[in-house]
Amino acid sequence: MLDLYVGPHTIPPQAALPNPALPATLFECVQRAADLATHTDGVRFADRKEREIWLPWAEILDRALRSGAALRDAGVHPGDRVALVLPTDPIFLDAFFGVLAAGAVPAPLSPPLRLGRLAEWHTRTSAMIRACGASAVIADSRCRRVLGETVGRCTPRLGVLAAESLHRHAPAAALAVNDDDLAMVQFTSGATHPPKPVGLSHRQILANTDAILDFMPLNARDPDGHPYQPACVSWLPLHHDMGLIGCLFVALRRPGPLTLLSPDDFLQRPALWLRAISRHRGTLASAPNFAYALCVERIKDEDLDGVDLSSWRFALSGAEPVSPRVLRRFHDRFASFGLAASALTPTYGLSEASLAVTCGDPRQPFRARTFSRGALARGRAREITRRLGVGGPLPHADPRTIELASVGRPLMGYGVEIRGSHGEMLPTQRVGRLWVHGPSLMRGYLDQRDQPIVDGWLDTNDLGFIYQGDLYVTGRAEDAIVLGDTRHSPHDIESALDDVDGVRAGCSAAVSEQNDDGETLIVFVEYRTQRAELAEDCRRAVRTTTGLDPSLVVLLAPGTLPRTSSGKIRRRQALVHWKAGTLTPPAAVTPWLIAGAMARSALGYLRARGRGEEADPVDGLEAANDAAGTDSVDVS
Repeated sequence: MLDLYVGPHTIPPQAALPNPALPATLFECVQRAADLATHTDGVRFADRKEREIWLPWAEILDRALRSGAALRDAGVHPGDRVALVLPTDPIFLDAFFGVLAAGAVPAPLSPPLRLGRLAEWHTRTSAMIRACGASAVIADSRCRRVLGETVGRCTPRLGVLAAESLHRHAPAAALAVNDDDLAMVQFTSGATHPPKPVGLSHRQILANTDAILDFMPLNARDPDGHPYQPACVSWLPLHHDMGLIGCLFVALRRPGPLTLLSPDDFLQRPALWLRAISRHRGTLASAPNFAYALCVERIKDEDLDGVDLSSWRFALSGAEPVSPRVLRRFHDRFASFGLAASALTPTYGLSEASLAVTCGDPRQPFRARTFSRGALARGRAREITRRLGVGGPLPHADPRTIELASVGRPLMGYGVEIRGSHGEMLPTQRVGRLWVHGPSLMRGYLDQRDQPIVDGWLDTNDLGFIYQGDLYVTGRAEDAIVLGDTRHSPHDIESALDDVDGVRAGCSAAVSEQNDDGETLIVFVEYRTQRAELAEDCRRAVRTTTGLDPSLVVLLAPGTLPRTSSGKIRRRQALVHWKAGTLTPPAAVTPWLIAGAMARSALGYLRARGRGEEADPVDGLEAANDAAGTDSVDVS
């Protein structure tokens, strides 16, 4: 189970591939789940009032077969790429698995999460639809009301199809595909560059899913010999790999039960996540670092009346830098509700590798070590002290040191290397570029010349080092802040602000700017409550924790910092907008804003229809025009 491999140049002796005894494609997994699953296995959708919709795997299969037939009748051909702009809802499963049943390739995209940022969403979404070459877009009624502006820019051949009606079609058998066929297009987060389309085959996705399941035996027994109920509880968006592959596909591959909450509901009431874990005896529940900080900040004891978190074995933390301080506080806050110290498990992964590459040891508390800040800035890892991740008092801030969490060791079949700027191998304890190898690496970015894979190894563009067999990630190469001749991690600077009274935890961005005096440090901070001393308190916190003195602290209203669709802050974009004078809060969502968005959407549909008729005699935009009609009124 836990045969882990790591080193400066390591490939496991036996490459891990999808289990040959299991189905070779995603849709075959749905068919197997429908045949094998018990009455407790399937997908449950919970809303903010904790009302639930339950779909067993057999019903999910039936709806997928109906949806696949509807899509073929609508003109979707085998191999077509189909963009999905859908919320966390049963219709997402209809569309995703329906596209697979039609022999086509789904490309999940984010719905418009913030109506006050619609202009930016239209620009990014239309670019992604063009980048993946989608022949159609499937959207729900709420998205269709404002989607026309996006469609007018990219004009997919079949226009926009209504997700709600797909599963009402008569069922038809699914089209067969091979395990090496393209199964899905997922996009990179776009934190430092525009999102890129990652093409993944069935074999690659299932290799990663099997590696995750091999590392985390969800049917294992606890120390008292009692079996754990394998159950996943997630609020992560299904257009993001951590939610789609790490939760939905893991539950499908077992098969087992999965409980889904919407990201919006979690952000407004994070206690819903922990309550659902308790109610359904969740075993696996993953989240980025900011979500653990949000839970500590926002959840009150009265929100957790009767909650028991003792079933939660795998509280994975990934998708962004992991803060030992945040995980330690999360455990300290919720240990009295049964959360085990060993549950908190840092991980590392990326879209280009399907999802997971390394994972901490789930049998023990996460490992955190303290390193010399100055040595790291010069490219070397020198440990000052060693401590386990939880237990004992919080360490005092020392600007000469930095505490980092280990993200563990590679999953079975994966390897990691640390290389220098010229591709040379670096020894352990040297900071360099992180390269990874494994059976789930993407084929490449779709239809793009520049590829980061060389001889089977992927340049992740992340920086890190190996210390005593564990991988430590220090940040993105492009995000590194260079002051003088030393490099600093922006996350380290930003995390120093989380404890400042009035600052929104996880809502700051540290960047450097070149001027006549050299590189200067600028810190953007969203406030929770504004006060006269806040900027100076932020400057003092950075100076005390890191030894760096920001040239400028810019206080921003909540929601101002630009983010990716998965919630990552786009640091360089924040600097660009600030210099242009356009770093402003989202527009207030008013009836006038909604009416204007709908009017522009209707015009976009008309423009797309005109272009479609000029380019193709087939009127493929009828569904889009219908979507802009009288049945699309409520955008609340």
